[in-house]
Amino acid sequence: MKEQYDIVIVGSGLGGLVSALILAKEGYSVCVLEKNNQFGGNLQTFVRDKTIFDTGIHYIGGLSEGQNLYKYFKYLGIMDDLRLKKLDEDGFDIVSFEDTNEEFPHAQGYDNFINQLVKCFPKEEAVINQYCEKVRNVCDSFPLYNLEWEGQYESEILSVNAKEYIDTITDNEKLKAVLAGTNFLYAGIQEKSPFYVHALSVNSYIQSAYRCINGGSQITKQLIKQLKKYGGEVYKYKEVTNFNVENNKVTSVEMKDGSSVSANYFISNIELKTTLKMVGEEHFRKSFYKRIQSLEGVISSFSLYIVFKPETFKYFNNNFYHFKDSKGVWTAHEYNEESWPKAYMASMNSSGEDEQWADGMTFITYMHFDELNAWESTFNTVAEKNNRGETYEEFKNRKAEVFLKEIEIKFPGIRDCIKSVHTSTPLSYRDYIGGHKGNMYGYVKDSNEPMKTFIPTKTKLDNLLLTGQSVNMHGVLGVTIGAVVTCSDIVGKEYLVNKIKDFSID
Repeated sequence: MKEQYDIVIVGSGLGGLVSALILAKEGYSVCVLEKNNQFGGNLQTFVRDKTIFDTGIHYIGGLSEGQNLYKYFKYLGIMDDLRLKKLDEDGFDIVSFEDTNEEFPHAQGYDNFINQLVKCFPKEEAVINQYCEKVRNVCDSFPLYNLEWEGQYESEILSVNAKEYIDTITDNEKLKAVLAGTNFLYAGIQEKSPFYVHALSVNSYIQSAYRCINGGSQITKQLIKQLKKYGGEVYKYKEVTNFNVENNKVTSVEMKDGSSVSANYFISNIELKTTLKMVGEEHFRKSFYKRIQSLEGVISSFSLYIVFKPETFKYFNNNFYHFKDSKGVWTAHEYNEESWPKAYMASMNSSGEDEQWADGMTFITYMHFDELNAWESTFNTVAEKNNRGETYEEFKNRKAEVFLKEIEIKFPGIRDCIKSVHTSTPLSYRDYIGGHKGNMYGYVKDSNEPMKTFIPTKTKLDNLLLTGQSVNMHGVLGVTIGAVVTCSDIVGKEYLVNKIKDFSID
């Protein structure tokens, strides 16, 4: 590692790596610092019983030729080397309800999405059309979502509540539940979640939906491969502990191992509250610092990772969003010891193009960080191993058994197919991903106070920029676009967007 770079990026999540690659392509000397053993943040994978599991990226949208994420990945030089498996076009997501024993498909392509739902709701075709038109119109209002640098969304869009909008277009309670049934994608809160978050989350999947064969870490590997091609450098086991500031500029960052590095620009891809703490409260406006500290983190999750015995459990080429109660689509995060889990998302691993049998499967449900208060002071990663103790293992085993009993109702006989079960808790997400209290998607966006969670990529310090899901939208597409916004502050938005557009056209 050199002593000086043009740009130092703290954190190797998707936002940091995309920012690094964009700027390296522009000729800047770039260095990425990662504290953990593995690069990639939510793109990390891990192996249990020779089976690869994703940490956070279970499927990706907008990757068919000509679509928005396809164009961004083409520009980054990684699209052609990704191994992808397209999900079931007639039902990439299945919304199901335990109380009514019903399943409903979310299909790929808007015409197909409409046609498949009309089969279930023949009297609601006009409503389903209206919903789809609204989703597309809202997405079209965000210029960078469609690779446009000009334009400005109407601020009123930010104040439209997702549940309230869906409630206004139909009296059919089941259809409302189906349209909102994948709100696990943004941890929907009925009185807060804006419709634009709903629209931006579901639109790209309706366009096209893919699994990454053998996990999403291949995106990380391809980004780093391209980054090195342009002279960029990445280092793991480099935990930044402090930003040094002089004359309203960051001069260098210090690391846990005692080393330091200087740069002309610094980009933080780590958790926002952590960034501000390491820079120092005194270097920000009091109102800004107070606002960031008051932000509510999105809820965290508890996950089961199941390894199957060979050729025992059928492979499903779709995801499931399953609810105990069809009337509880917006309240699955409001649980107690007796009612947990109220809902879960289920996703298969993919190890090849043609699969008849599943190797592994991930089940994710909501969990509040408060349930882990007894072990909050513990910290455990591959880079820094610690044992949280027997009581923690007992807690995980007890929760896993409760969760598995609920899963068996939807998937009878699954227990007989299991080779091994592994778990993660909000502490796992906190330690490996770095999110505040293990939150899944950064901070809660509130249609009642839309500007409270608007975080500019520029800070009061002249050369400190921000990126990542805590700053803009979450998800692969949201974070990629957010990195473009961050880099635009250095190279210019019009220049960068036009370059990406020209490249994707070529």
